This record gives sequence, structure tokens and C-alpha cells, in this order.
Amino acid sequence: MVLHLGLFEPQMFDGKDPMPDTSAYDNSNTMTPIVITVLLLSVASVSPVAINRKSRTTTEESGTFVKIENANANVTSTAHLIHGDIMVNTDNDDGILRNAVPCTRAGCKWPKTGRNVKIPYEISNVFTRKQKRTIEKALREFKEGEHTTCIRFVKKTENDTNFISFISAATGCWSYLGRQVYGQQISLQQNGCVFKDIVQHEVLHALGFHHEHVRSDRDDNVIINFQNIQPGAERNFRISNTNNLGTPYDFDSVMHYGKNYFSKNGQPTIVPRNSSVTSFGTATEMNANDYARVNRLYEC
Repeated sequence: MVLHLGLFEPQMFDGKDPMPDTSAYDNSNTMTPIVITVLLLSVASVSPVAINRKSRTTTEESGTFVKIENANANVTSTAHLIHGDIMVNTDNDDGILRNAVPCTRAGCKWPKTGRNVKIPYEISNVFTRKQKRTIEKALREFKEGEHTTCIRFVKKTENDTNFISFISAATGCWSYLGRQVYGQQISLQQNGCVFKDIVQHEVLHALGFHHEHVRSDRDDNVIINFQNIQPGAERNFRISNTNNLGTPYDFDSVMHYGKNYFSKNGQPTIVPRNSSVTSFGTATEMNANDYARVNRLYEC
């Protein structure tokens, strides 16, 4: 069965749009990203999967998004982050080039060779050995964890032109959305971002996945209390025109905000319509649905 994924044509950077501040980057081998926009891509007809909440979640205070929010608290507007941790090269509120059209050619996803999708990567030497091990362990989970995918992260060689470069930027934790042409950066600021869940979260962005709470059917599942959102952060809650392909909404996804994210008064910004859902945004690693979506997107 062919899946129509609603991807967008890559757009070349023309030098007119401001680029993220790279003055604080390390001197690792990085390259200027080419902007593409990939909407939320998920699994068609994924069967509900039992999730062990006790092993997959913790308190919201230590969840993925709280750590990202803390690390990115001092990011300035020049950093061009949208939705909290997605880097773009435009000033457009949605970070989407207005002339973007559905993708009609190869290059919107990481290419598949044989049965696997091989993604070269490099890790800056500014990271400590322990931090490098944390990053590599998170990448190995795509192959060796409780749930597996056909994604294979391999060490970059001098012959690789398309790759992911893990850096420690002063602008916190972030990734571009979807595969970029040539080298693309994922920032894991040393002081606050080097955790397995954040690595996996940012890698999922690079693979083409958006945040769960902005998918097109979001309002069927949650209520957004805009009156509680910090001024200027409202755009982080705007629905994206996503093609969900029948995927169930997943409160336990590592891509879901916590209930108080971007709150200006300590009151919830996200309220589930199902009153039985009392805890979310607390994931500390990818869950079964996160893995299943990767498999269906990349036809593993």
C-alpha cells in the first residue's frame, strides 16, 4: 500500500533570511542547512499498543518538554525557534515558506538502502565522553531497544555529504524539521539538553515528525487554554496542516507537551477532553507508538 505522506518540496536558502546565531557553536564540521518543511508524518492504521506508563513516564517536572523549556528559556528571537525547539530559517510565524508545495520527488525523507535507512552522524568533541555515550545510546535504541526500527545511525565518513551533526549551541535544544540537504545540525546544549529523551525527541524532528499537540485533529482531543499561555508563545500551539493517516492521538508520546508548558500563571495550557487522562508530557523515552510511526513512515 502506498502512503501519501503530505511532504513538502525542499526550498533553497537564498541568503535573504536570517540564519541562526552560530557564534556560540563549537568548531565541529557543520554545514548550512537547506530549509524543507515536513509536516507530522505518522502511521496508517496503527493498532493501539499497550504502554507501560510506570516505566515510560515520570513526573511532569522531569519530562522532556520541561527540560527543553528550561534549556531554551533564554533563547532570543534571532534564534528562529518555533514550537519551542524547531529551528527554521524564516521569519514566517509557521516557519514554512509560503510558496511550499507538496513534495513530488525524492529527498523529503532520509533515503533507504536495501532494508535499512542509514543516517550518518557526527558528535562534536566539545561533549564529554559520558555525554557522547548518552547520545549514542539514544541512537542505538532505534535498532536495539525494546522496540526497533530500520533506522541505522552510522558514524560519518569523509565521503558522506548528507548527515546529522550533534553540536552544543548556546541556543539550547533544537532540530530542523525533516531531512535537510547536506549536513544538518541538532543542538544539544551541554548544560541541560544531553538526555536520552531529548536526543530522541530532536532526532524524531529530523526524521520528519512534528509535535503531537499541533496535529490537525488536536482539538478533538485537547482544549488549549490560550488565556494561560505566555504572551508571544501562542504560536507554539497553532495547529499544523498535518496528514495523520489514521494515527491515534498519543498523550504518552515523547513528542507531546506537558499540561503547563508555556504557562504564564501556573495554570494548564493543555486540558484533555477525556477526563480520565490526568498525566501527559512526562515521557522519558520514545514509546511503542513513536517507534511504530517511524517504521510506517520509512516502510520498515
